[in-house]
Amino acid sequence: MEISNDNGLSDLLASTSEERLCTGFGFTEGPIWIVADDCLLFSDIPGNTIHRWRPGTDTAEVYRAPSGHSNGHTLDADGRLISCEHSGRRVSRAGYDQPEATVVDRYEGAKFNSPNDVVVHSSGAIYFTDPTYGLQPARPGREPFGVPGETQELSFQGVYRVDPDGSLTLLVDEFNQPNGLAFSPDESVLYIGDSGDKIIKRFEVASDGSIGGGELFCDMRPVDLVGVPDGMKVDTEGRLWTTGAGGVWVIAPDGTHLGTFETAEHAANLTFGGPDFSSLFLTAQTSVYRVETNVRGVVPGSR
Repeated sequence: MEISNDNGLSDLLASTSEERLCTGFGFTEGPIWIVADDCLLFSDIPGNTIHRWRPGTDTAEVYRAPSGHSNGHTLDADGRLISCEHSGRRVSRAGYDQPEATVVDRYEGAKFNSPNDVVVHSSGAIYFTDPTYGLQPARPGREPFGVPGETQELSFQGVYRVDPDGSLTLLVDEFNQPNGLAFSPDESVLYIGDSGDKIIKRFEVASDGSIGGGELFCDMRPVDLVGVPDGMKVDTEGRLWTTGAGGVWVIAPDGTHLGTFETAEHAANLTFGGPDFSSLFLTAQTSVYRVETNVRGVVPGSR
């Protein structure tokens, strides 16, 4: 594991090497730790499968197939799995190990592009991003991330909120390709990454769930290395851990870049988990890795 621009990052890491947990997938994404079952769920998008990895093993079992070419996942306060599906073009919800049902799949009668990442507020509201990655053609040597032939029905790539009563609100439509998102520990701030423009913006969250502001928080455009802002999580001290240009970036709440580390395969997404939520799990192309840290992540659904 290579650390660069170290401005305190090394003190946050308990290990300077990553451990490969399982491999052999098409393109891994959307990791989420399941406390109740002591396991990690993650997506293989082109494989159209959600896999489950258990500690002490070097393989993963099928959790759900087909998965709607699912990408990002999170949990609500009741432990239900909330998933963003590319080919389903929807956000779904399911009790753990139970069949899924649609939460929302359209905005004003038009199909979503391809919901990508998702977080749940303590109010029960679901926030998700909707870029066009599931509508893009297959890349050479790789299966598509969605259904070939599907077309975009919306004229923008938005970020949305679904309230507990099912009402849907478009929060912002200014992004090129909105991707990862994460709340600060006290939910006063929502971070949203734009993979198309290589930036992360910081929004203030109002008491009614709306967002405002949107100032630039992190700019990766000057960094000419593989990767863009994608999956992100926060630790209990409010630091943002996000995949990005040249590896995983760690950013203090005031915007200070604390450093970057890169693993053997470039990671697209990450999540905290393990017994004390200090293990950082990374979905990196064909494999899943673990890096031990000296911090604790915020447990999904625990606010």
